[in-house]
Amino acid sequence: MSKKKKRARNQRINELTKGIFTVLEQKPNQSFNYKQIGAQLGIDDTEGRNLLIKRLEELKKKKRILESSRGKFKALYVPDTYTGKVDMNSQGNAYITVEDLDEDIFVSNPNLNRAFHGDEVEVQLFQKQRGSRPEGKIVAIVKRRKTQFVGIVDLYKSFAFVRPTDNRMYTDFFVPLEDLGGAGHRQKVIVEYLKWPDKADSPYARITEVLGNPGEHDTEIHAILAEYGLPYEFPSEVQHYANSLDTRIHDHEVAKRRDMRSTLTFTIDPKDAKDFDDALSFRELEEGGYEIGIHIADVAHYLKPDSILDEEAYERATSVYLVDRVVPMLPEVLSNNACSLRPHEDKFTFSAVFVLDQEARLTKQWFGRTVTHSDERFAYEEAQHIIETGSGKIPEKISIREGAYQVSDAVVNAVVTLDKLAKIMREKRMDQGAISFDKVEVKFNLSEDNEPTGVYFKESKDANKLIEEFMLLANRKVAEFIGKQRPEKTFVYRIHDQPDEDKLMVLNGIVKRFGHQLNFRNKKALNSSLNKLLEDVKGQKEQNLVDTLAIRSMSKAEYNTQNIGHYGLAFDYYTHFTSPIRRYPDVMVHRLLDHYLNNGKSPDARAYQEKCKHSSEMESLAASAERDSIKYMQIKFMADHKDAVFKGVISGVTEWGIYVEIIENKCEGMVRIRDIKDDYYTFDERQYALIGERKGKIYQLGQEVEVMVKNTDLIKRHLDFTLIGKA
Repeated sequence: MSKKKKRARNQRINELTKGIFTVLEQKPNQSFNYKQIGAQLGIDDTEGRNLLIKRLEELKKKKRILESSRGKFKALYVPDTYTGKVDMNSQGNAYITVEDLDEDIFVSNPNLNRAFHGDEVEVQLFQKQRGSRPEGKIVAIVKRRKTQFVGIVDLYKSFAFVRPTDNRMYTDFFVPLEDLGGAGHRQKVIVEYLKWPDKADSPYARITEVLGNPGEHDTEIHAILAEYGLPYEFPSEVQHYANSLDTRIHDHEVAKRRDMRSTLTFTIDPKDAKDFDDALSFRELEEGGYEIGIHIADVAHYLKPDSILDEEAYERATSVYLVDRVVPMLPEVLSNNACSLRPHEDKFTFSAVFVLDQEARLTKQWFGRTVTHSDERFAYEEAQHIIETGSGKIPEKISIREGAYQVSDAVVNAVVTLDKLAKIMREKRMDQGAISFDKVEVKFNLSEDNEPTGVYFKESKDANKLIEEFMLLANRKVAEFIGKQRPEKTFVYRIHDQPDEDKLMVLNGIVKRFGHQLNFRNKKALNSSLNKLLEDVKGQKEQNLVDTLAIRSMSKAEYNTQNIGHYGLAFDYYTHFTSPIRRYPDVMVHRLLDHYLNNGKSPDARAYQEKCKHSSEMESLAASAERDSIKYMQIKFMADHKDAVFKGVISGVTEWGIYVEIIENKCEGMVRIRDIKDDYYTFDERQYALIGERKGKIYQLGQEVEVMVKNTDLIKRHLDFTLIGKA
């Protein structure tokens, strides 16, 4: 028998075995003969019946099923049932993640029981074979993760189907003509799932919104937001409420606050920033040392609990940063005006004020509500120029004003001194085991029509790190101030668990190919070797691959009322206090801090834990939408480069092909295994490689290859490459 035929036969036997267990375990207290089992499995041919009889005998001899009476079989045990979350793949199968289990449960497509990606379900385990992965079937849907989906309309004479654009959706939706919502053939729409009748091949749905024609820029950007359930405009009643707020700086409110308007204060942000939620103040003290204020927009002053504005901000939980726009958490009247610390305007702020000596040692701290006045607004490039030159003359080529300009010696002294202190604090953090992730950020030069004209990479320089260090200081000290109080108080922490050791071992195996090595002797040695690795790969072809794999080996940071510290930053206490314009957890932190400063009692932790969970989930969705928008723009950019040959690095290997990231622009696409014609390739999971069966050629993670663009699909956000060969 040929290898191909043998594989096909083994596959049929495996599928038959699963089918037998499915029938018997559905009703573990009943017995079935081969005819009853065959009928349920749809076996109606002589060869199939003979194979079924033979397999039943084999399973009985192996004591995997019980022959309760002559010719009748039943399950040996009642299968375990768990509750978990569906993680679909593009092949239409799923893995169910269960908190209490170390391994995910595999569920093949026929056993999905109409569950969708992200649903909470009950899954029943099949009897496990020795050495095999856990496998089961979904027996109930506990909760749908979402009921709205993005898709393309296929319009027929008396009905329509909507094909979801998410490749993890394995079914299309049936839409009656009366539920079309004005959509036309081939338009991109949002459909709402209604029901899935027992005898229907497809679920029923209605179209709730027409997004537009596929491939058009706004259509695709709005589709990305819709796929993650993220809004792109505010409800009219929320907008009206925000516009009616009194945002004036009243004397009676100023009187309740520490007035710091006379202290030198400035902001440093990206040159295209619209909202400024943090500012630094600087004052040299006569007795020595420096008073440094980290001033944060007092969003909570305007955002009253339980208002419709607060409810909307909580539901959003975060601003979303797409390639061509920001979808804000708060309406513009707050995010860009009242709460934005714009230059030469008085603003209400919530501040952390520290006294540091010349060695950046903290000698005094104060937290409370303030009123401040920003004297200057700098772009990072301008602050970087001051740091590098010690000069306050800002040249026209980097100026965000009209032409070149001069800043005062006092401002230059403040920026240079803050930079010196920030570098001392950063060095201390690194010595304590913090990990320095400076992952390359891909940015696009866009035309007026949002067409990508070029790709560039955002680099973190001293000016960025200056702001980062003082924000970290404020976040850490606020968390310590509350976290160390006894009795323990309810608070919102930003936590980061220890990394997955298995993933770090995999990372080590990959980076060894580039001549690097991790040190697993202890936590400090490991973190030190991780930092060395991340530093050594800077500017190298493998940088983005190594940065990505290193981040994936880390646990995910999240919000939680139970503090376990922040592994990556090497902090025992950490929170998010510094960005309430764009993050709802920071608003919660402001409210709690103010509550405790006014001697308030600790509120119920359960309500805050639920809010933390929601905020973490929304942060994850926003990050996914941001990645998809970058992918969309990369594909748009590559559509104009179809004849060019690019050098790339293999950034992923799967059973259906290899992912290649182009070195010069970080665009990632796929070479499908069926398109590699010089051999028959199989996936080696252990080596992260495709291996040719005849010639033994290997395509492995981290290898350099040459590729050409084969196909760009803006609608599905797919970029396909043709493999030219090894570079």
